[in-house]
Amino acid sequence: MTDNGKALSVLTLNTLAFTVCFACWMMNGVLVTFLVDNKILDLDKAQIGWLIGIPVLTGSIIRLPLGVLTDRFGGRIVFGVLMLISAVPTYLLSYCSTYRELALASLGFGLSGGSFAIGIAYTSVWFSKERQGTALGIFGMGNAGSALTSLGAPTLLRHLTDGGQNLDGWRTMPKIYAASLVIMSILFFLLTHSKRVEHSQEHGLLERLKPLKHIRVWRFGLYYFFVFGGFVALAQWLIPYYVNAYAMSLALAGLMATIFNLPSGVIRALGGYLSDKYGARPVMYWVFGTSLLCCILLCVPRMDIESPGEGVMAFKKGTVQAVSPSAIVVDDVTFPVRPKVEIDPATRAEGLLVLPNFTFWQEPVVKTGDVVKKRQILARGVTHIFFQANVWIFTALVFALGIGMGIGKAGVYKYIPDYFPKDVGVVGGIVGVIGGLGGFVCPIIFGYLLKWTGIWTTCWMFFFALVLICHLWMHVTVRRLLRERAPILARQIEDQQLVQEIIGKRG
Repeated sequence: MTDNGKALSVLTLNTLAFTVCFACWMMNGVLVTFLVDNKILDLDKAQIGWLIGIPVLTGSIIRLPLGVLTDRFGGRIVFGVLMLISAVPTYLLSYCSTYRELALASLGFGLSGGSFAIGIAYTSVWFSKERQGTALGIFGMGNAGSALTSLGAPTLLRHLTDGGQNLDGWRTMPKIYAASLVIMSILFFLLTHSKRVEHSQEHGLLERLKPLKHIRVWRFGLYYFFVFGGFVALAQWLIPYYVNAYAMSLALAGLMATIFNLPSGVIRALGGYLSDKYGARPVMYWVFGTSLLCCILLCVPRMDIESPGEGVMAFKKGTVQAVSPSAIVVDDVTFPVRPKVEIDPATRAEGLLVLPNFTFWQEPVVKTGDVVKKRQILARGVTHIFFQANVWIFTALVFALGIGMGIGKAGVYKYIPDYFPKDVGVVGGIVGVIGGLGGFVCPIIFGYLLKWTGIWTTCWMFFFALVLICHLWMHVTVRRLLRERAPILARQIEDQQLVQEIIGKRG
């Protein structure tokens, strides 16, 4: 087989293996919800959150050592062994009956989430620098494994339990997932080929970890905290979001959440292609700009509130002669009053309102016979603000944000082989760790923000602040590098900006 044929074989098997591992990694989101909803286990919200988060945490922490092992021994053996090891606790999950047992099993099968660091390093060594972005983007499509679980696992559970008649049938599902890991591992060993980073075996552990002293590694990690960690967090958080904010059923909420996580996983290949063609930095500028716009629009919560508005004020002393919903008469002067127009809430909710709807009216605060002073309020103004936060507009914005995250995931990993061509495993591992921790930490942050404010859209406010920091840090870094490496060009750019500002002021 030619080198190109081997590279294609490795890329295909890497992507399939990552898809299987990612599907297993996200299993608890569906399984724990099923166990609680059907009263098989009595868990509080904190325990549910930990069971969902434990595999994410394990898979994140293990990425760095797996990246080091991949650089040392090659991706073929490390990836194959990882799937076999992960299959054991996945299978044992079927015998769990208590919270503690589930937590321990989840700690074990969460290892499958570390597969990303292996696949990134293993894929990159088979492709030239010009093709790495596209190859890594295709590999990253394995993120779609989360959508396979969110869509397929509920149907599988319904089938295994005979529509809820035999609830103990859920125990077969972890066995099926474990079998898929074993079968995928066998195929991986049979159809892939060994290859390692050049001279990687000559480095000791401290030498391998040396790239971590560079601040850009941690900057890339922050980018990935948003594009990947945010993706993992929203893949789980959007379901309760839809259920609570839009009163959807659990099944419909899961389907709506898939509109976010499925395209976000698949579009990663396009992100790799764009990163190869235009470079990672322009792609990330586009990703952060789009994400900022989406988040600021999503920050506005669904609202139905009243606020003080323009009132009616007496311009001289007098006695109120008459009061009606449309006018107030003081002596011989008539003051027009804007009456309240009743709107059927059901009719308003059914329409498609893109922008907030404002309604104004005035309510008399005086009665016939009252003596009023100059500049005394005769009728108070009321402004009613209704923002529908239409579910389809909301979903479209979330979809756009997911597309940006998917492209951004490939963009971030295009940086790594460019800056650290011989340390892809280590650097990719630490960046993956930080990104994975985002998937663990973000839902906890969302929960506390919701608890403190009672507003579901606070998650978008958090993302807006996070993306703004990423965007500014990248921009400041680019400007600094430009001044250091091309001071004349940087000065010309600044002079042009100054000239434009002067022209603008004079104009």
